[in-house]
Formats: sequence, structure tokens, C-alpha cells
Amino acid sequence: MRIASVQMCSSTDVQRNVARACEYIAQAAAEGAELVVLPEFFNTIFFAQYQDPAYHALAEPEDGPTVNAVRTAAQRHGIAVLATLYERADAGLYFDTAMHIDRAGEIRFKYRKVHPAAVRSLEKIYFRYGTRLDTYAVGQWRVGVGICYDMGFPETARALMLNGAELLLAPYATPRVHMFQEVLRTRAFENGCYLVAANKVGREGDWDMGGGSLIVAPDGSVLQSADTRSEALLVADIDRSIVEHARIAYPARRDRRPDLYGALTRETDASL
Repeated sequence: MRIASVQMCSSTDVQRNVARACEYIAQAAAEGAELVVLPEFFNTIFFAQYQDPAYHALAEPEDGPTVNAVRTAAQRHGIAVLATLYERADAGLYFDTAMHIDRAGEIRFKYRKVHPAAVRSLEKIYFRYGTRLDTYAVGQWRVGVGICYDMGFPETARALMLNGAELLLAPYATPRVHMFQEVLRTRAFENGCYLVAANKVGREGDWDMGGGSLIVAPDGSVLQSADTRSEALLVADIDRSIVEHARIAYPARRDRRPDLYGALTRETDASL
């Protein structure tokens, strides 16, 4: 499969951001990509740097104008799109949701961020956490999604891999973070998965978004990488047979000891 990652800067003009994203969708399709990943909150600035209830107005339902525009672009250009936005599920109930829109323009899968960030950002006051780490099929591939801060937890990628993922998609909206690419390369390597990260770049509000989007092979090698300053479209070919070779070379699944990992699922005592 040929896959693409979009690195872009968003403004306060939602329509302009969506139009720009649709331009990248068209460009990815023209370069032969079958799936393109957009950054987290691609249609808005990263609003969770501020505490202001007015930003709830940015939330849209799955049949809102942003998703409808992306669905139209996906169908027009014959390409699947992973689009992540601030979703309004109901009055007062919001999520950070990645939607897989297939090449026919249909929503085939939704993933809601399970770790709203509270490191510098204020995401916890804007939306509820998701509750599932499911995977889904894209052709012969099994795909899992982790949004931004989700991928800071090794358990996220590991659970997705154990649920069948061979390809991890990681939409981001983050400023420059220490070890950003190194962490993502490690997530790919330790799980024998391809990983595609799409981050924002440029000035958004008071934040300089970090860029550094990349496509990583299952052995941790970087296939494509963007800089930390400019917009970019990354395109790479990925091969399922490489997943099998990587997992044979580094047999972590064989050597895991889940009988000893109970501490990972026990609640810790905050008094200790």
C-alpha cells in the first residue's frame, strides 16, 4: 500500500483549513497514495491551549461541514482519509475523534482518544476520553489508531498490536516535544508495526507546533520525515511482508510474560 502523511498549519479560519486539507488529499491521491493521514484538529487551531467555553463551538457532529467536505474529497479522488477533529456527540458531550473515511466517502471506523492530554494543554476540560483500543481492516491490513498523547504510553501501541494492528496511525497536534520521533520509532520497532505520524507545524495561537511528521518501518527505520518548520506531504510504500520479517527478527510477542504484568492494570495507591 502507498500511504501519505500531511503536515500542515491551521488558522482560525475553519473553511480555509478544510480547503487546505482537501488540497493535500488531492495531492496525495495524485501521487498514488491509497490512504492519507491528516493531523489532529486539522480544521482548527489547537484550541486546548486556552480555557474558554467559547471553543466548544468548534465541535462538529460526524455529519457536519468538515467531515462532509472530507468525505466529498475522498470520493472525488478515490483515496481513504483518516481525519481527526473535535466531535460533538451530544449536547455537552465531546470527543477527540479520528474517523476513517474510505475511498467511497463513507465513514468506516471511529476512534476516540483515550488519553486527553494535561501536559501543557487543557484537553481534559474540553472532551471525554474514549474507552476502546479496537483495530479495523483496510484491505489486507489491520490498522490501529492512537491520537497524539495516546502514543506517549507504550501500552496503547502494544494493545493495538495485540488486537491485530500491523499499521499504526498517529495524528498529532503538538509543539516540539523531547524525543518525539525517537518515541514513535520505538513504538514501531517494539511492536513490529509500520507507523505513520501526521503533526501540525507553524504558529497556532501561542504555540509553535512541532512538525517532525514521519513514516516508520517495523524495524524502526525512518522511510520519510518532515522538518520542524514547514508544511509537507510525505508518501511511502509499505509492505505487509516486512511486518512478518520484523516480528521474526525481534520476537517480542513470543517472549512476552503477561502473567507477570498485573501491575499494568492495577490501580496504584496515590498515598504511596
